[in-house]
Amino acid sequence: MRIRLRGARVIDPGSIDDYLDVVMEDGLISALLEPGTPPDESNPFDIDCSGMIVVPGLIDIHVHLREPGHEYKETIRTGLLAAARGGFTAVCAMPNTLPVNDGIEMTAFMVSRARELGGSRLYPVGAITRGLKGETLCEYAGMKRAGIVALSDDGRPVERAGVMRRAMEYARGIGLPVISHAEDISLAGDGSMNEGVVATRLGLKGIPNAAESTIVMRDIALAELTGASLHIAHVSCRESVDAIRRAKKRGVPVTAETAPHYFTLTHEDVARYDTHAKMNPPLRTEQDRMAIIDALGDGTLDIIATDHAPHSSLEKDVEFDRAAFGIVGLETSLGLSLQLVRDGVMDMAALIKAMSKNPAKLLGIDNDLKPGNPADLTVIDPEAFWTVDSKLFASKGRNTPFQGYNLKGEVFMTIVQGRIAHGIPDGQG
Repeated sequence: MRIRLRGARVIDPGSIDDYLDVVMEDGLISALLEPGTPPDESNPFDIDCSGMIVVPGLIDIHVHLREPGHEYKETIRTGLLAAARGGFTAVCAMPNTLPVNDGIEMTAFMVSRARELGGSRLYPVGAITRGLKGETLCEYAGMKRAGIVALSDDGRPVERAGVMRRAMEYARGIGLPVISHAEDISLAGDGSMNEGVVATRLGLKGIPNAAESTIVMRDIALAELTGASLHIAHVSCRESVDAIRRAKKRGVPVTAETAPHYFTLTHEDVARYDTHAKMNPPLRTEQDRMAIIDALGDGTLDIIATDHAPHSSLEKDVEFDRAAFGIVGLETSLGLSLQLVRDGVMDMAALIKAMSKNPAKLLGIDNDLKPGNPADLTVIDPEAFWTVDSKLFASKGRNTPFQGYNLKGEVFMTIVQGRIAHGIPDGQG
């Protein structure tokens, strides 16, 4: 297949911001040309992209695909379809499946299943400890050969500092980043939302900011001790932001992510006991939301991820304190994140760094838009208006707090390895 995207604004942060034609053949970028060549009427994939923005494929470093074990919530197939619809050419799947991805066999299964399905790429994240129990380290070297790109016990913290230290030392030796699920279980307890006045008013048990920030500080100290590459997942509060900012100034090898719900919503959005607004860490205060926005603006937070966590109605259509934590995010992330550009928090290049280039850098992937590189591209229509309707999601999950939101900016096309994974225009292809 030969694809030409004509006349788009092409943005590859740090190297390209120009109007170009992008040509792809045999799964690779073959040329970046000055626009103006007449369209090839015989090729249905010679596509007019005037008004569009072409960027290196978006990468979501934090998703839960549920397969194996909970296929009624999501499968690798439906998760990768949702990823493509959201503009993601690749996703990193967390290991809290059933069984846990804590060995070579499970890693190999996930890689093989995704390759069989085609579409968006899947990069498995391996467990730090066997069964996510926080005790015995997994065999990281073999899992890396099988395909893992990072390590995490996400869904649970590594509670013992000594275990986390050994994990970081092992990970550093083989060149894998460690992703920290920063949560002090003894402080979080059985809380179900942010600790504060809203929780008191609703009669719900709260989770303090310190449940997150104390582990962020601990793991930063361990990264400083070991020299391991540390990535902090789903940052939600200002104390964590402050700790990460200080660590970066000291030269600690730490990166961090947040998710659109943390810069869009607050604990006030739980006011109607909406279980679709229940996630872990929980939605925080307006002051925390502004701290997250400021940290995205100044680069303290490197990455925007989704923490895509599909659940069925069995887990969500219950009392708030009994409902499962988590929301879906793959198909709303870009639309929500583009608001940061319109608000002047970051320009388009900075947003693409946060959603594509920085994740690629953390994973050691070269996704530069240049001839010879894999043709993994996202085409964005920045002026399109659309309304979030969870019934139309490719994901099995319908658990979104953004139902009915009117958003500006959507995915026009997702191209993976030179093949259109989502968005063939009407009358073409």
